[in-house]
Amino acid sequence: MRSHPKVMVGCLLGTLAIGISACGSDDDDSSSTPAAGSTPAGTTSTATSAGSGTANVYSSLPLQGASKDQTNAMVDGIKLALKEAGNKAGGVTVKYTSLDDSTAQAGNWDEQQVGANARKVAQDKKSVALIGEFNSGATKVSLPILNEVGIAQISPANTYVGLTTDEPGSEKGEPAIYYPSQKRTYARIVPRDTVQGGALVTQMKNDGCKSVAMANDKDTYGAGLTRVIGIKAKEQGLSILSDTGIQPDAANFRGFASKIKGEGADCFFFGGVTANGAIQLYKDVNSAIPTAKLYGGDGVCESGFTNPSKDGIPAKVGKLFSCTVATLDLPSYPGGKAFIESFNKEYNNPKPDPYAIYGYEAMKLVLDTIEAAGEEGTTREGFLKALFETKDRDSVLGKYSIDENGDTTLTDYGLYKVGASDGNPTYDSTIKAAG
Repeated sequence: MRSHPKVMVGCLLGTLAIGISACGSDDDDSSSTPAAGSTPAGTTSTATSAGSGTANVYSSLPLQGASKDQTNAMVDGIKLALKEAGNKAGGVTVKYTSLDDSTAQAGNWDEQQVGANARKVAQDKKSVALIGEFNSGATKVSLPILNEVGIAQISPANTYVGLTTDEPGSEKGEPAIYYPSQKRTYARIVPRDTVQGGALVTQMKNDGCKSVAMANDKDTYGAGLTRVIGIKAKEQGLSILSDTGIQPDAANFRGFASKIKGEGADCFFFGGVTANGAIQLYKDVNSAIPTAKLYGGDGVCESGFTNPSKDGIPAKVGKLFSCTVATLDLPSYPGGKAFIESFNKEYNNPKPDPYAIYGYEAMKLVLDTIEAAGEEGTTREGFLKALFETKDRDSVLGKYSIDENGDTTLTDYGLYKVGASDGNPTYDSTIKAAG
């Protein structure tokens, strides 16, 4: 899911050409905070090489701005998995550091911060894996840097098609441009947008949509998802009236709303994230077409968008809104009830954000991969080889494999509606993707 405009292509290409030291400082980032199991400040590790029994794992997520509820829940899930394992993967001690790829000024992920995080991880000789990014556009920045030095990257949230395949919805040159080593180093545990797009088309048809207008925030994730929906809609016989790229910082979108009203839209979908004008956009569309059914992807399926008490959409708009997230009903997962119980015990929170379980599973996958690699578990090469050998994995999310592209074999998406009592996204049903 998620992305951000204007990736610094020039800087990125320079990075690949002259090495990871380009395009910014490699000083320690003050926002990086060691989690459970990290070496306390002021202590010295006795490890001297990557094969000494210690492996470093990082996450890079936007911990400020509109997505912070989801990403902080992810970090909590990551820490919980590590704590349950006693900070160990077999005989290997695992040290985890949380990095923030956002800035207060941006209120979202920042491309310079993403690059700095990736270089920090790349230069740590004991690092074997990065959990991240949250935003697909951010992965466009970090993936080539990490790929060049052979560090595995596991995303608990990215859905953009072009990161792993050249399927419809991707752009020219993808995904090869993200893999300068010509070896795959990236995997994700959420289904790509080919699946999400199909799921959304299925739901719109089931809801009786006849004429759908779409908008996107011009980002990697948002524009990519609306392209996929357009393709899937054509295959399934659903009419898409238009797909308009919006200016995220516009004061309002009344002109756009008037336009799609004139087109005869009875349903509306936005491909993008909350921070990119989503709340005002949906309010204006609802004002122009009060009866239109409203839809969103995982980029807006979070409390910062749906909850009026957090300055999200008004309750009357929420009643018409549905969204999709790869997460299903947490208690229905094979390990869902145990996860909720453990999460509540650790954080005094019986209703974790759905993305918490993806952070948890990402770290569980890291730990099990290190252990499966045996003597090579503390090396980048050994970890990567074991990661891509993940087959029929029994996890809290259910059984899945990682294919040769780095995609999960999980396919179902959850449909969420706005909770009447708390204004937060509430699981409604499971959608099987169209096509």
